[in-house]
Amino acid sequence: MTERASETGVRSSIRANIVLICALVANVGIAIAKFLAAGITGSSSMLSEGVHSLVDSGNQILLLYGQHRAKRPSDMRHPFGYGRELYFWAFVVAILSFALGAGISVYEGWQHIRAPEPLSDPTVNYVVLAIATLLEGTSWTVAVKEFASVKGDLGWWEAVKQSKDPAAFIVLFEDSAALAGLLVAAAGVWASHAWRDPRIDGVASIVIGVILAAVAVLLAREAKGLLMGERADPQVVERVRTLVAGSAGLTAVNHVRTIHTAPDSVFVAISADFDDALTMGEGEALIERIEARLREEFTELSSIYIRPERSEDALAARANRKASAQESTRYTVGSSESDKNRGAGR
Repeated sequence: MTERASETGVRSSIRANIVLICALVANVGIAIAKFLAAGITGSSSMLSEGVHSLVDSGNQILLLYGQHRAKRPSDMRHPFGYGRELYFWAFVVAILSFALGAGISVYEGWQHIRAPEPLSDPTVNYVVLAIATLLEGTSWTVAVKEFASVKGDLGWWEAVKQSKDPAAFIVLFEDSAALAGLLVAAAGVWASHAWRDPRIDGVASIVIGVILAAVAVLLAREAKGLLMGERADPQVVERVRTLVAGSAGLTAVNHVRTIHTAPDSVFVAISADFDDALTMGEGEALIERIEARLREEFTELSSIYIRPERSEDALAARANRKASAQESTRYTVGSSESDKNRGAGR
């Protein structure tokens, strides 16, 4: 079973690398072409698109680096491995997209509106935009096919929210934003010449920046959730509960808690009430049998922890946690009200 899990992880990693490498090759070529076109024609939107492609290229390099770092084996300092380092680099990618891609595009557009420069022949821009659309479209098609193959019956947005592999949906989001940006850039270049107003090209650059900012916020939100730790698929959790509950020698399953330590790796902690008639040796043997069945059924379970606990103790602990949470909420609300009252008094 360990070999099967390893093979699954390798195939998933290879597919993710193909998506990233395709996107990287496309973006490097596109960035060079866009910067050349911007230098020749003076187009602000083309410059923004060049920055966009350059940032995307850097993002793909960071994700490939994150995948490499995440494959390191566990050690004494990180007993569950380094898989979640990929989530950290995914969050860095989102921040860079916002700070560099969106920030520079908006700044460049504003500068072009304040001090517009007449554009030269837009033919070069159109040729570069057409080539960029072809390359970005190819990369986007690869990303869509890969994501469609793993999302199953889920809707696209629901699949993104439940995905534990940021490389797949980040490339999909970036390529979608890139295609939208190319359309805006083309419209900006055309309108600037058709209406003889170079400021329109600056407006197009700002619109591209807004698109990048929106995508960056979505990526940051998803990456933050992964970085903080998300549970496994609810269906997997329920199947684990059902399998454990069906084991002879248990009277109840108190809870099943999971957390992703990597896209294809899950830690599970199970609290179960064991039959009081079991000896310690019988209980240990039962735990070993349950773990073996779980590893056979669920290849993604990298670490399994089963804790014998009476049902009444588990309920009491749950009630205490709930009471502590409510008390903390009341304290927070009370402190906020006190601060408001002090502010009103001043």
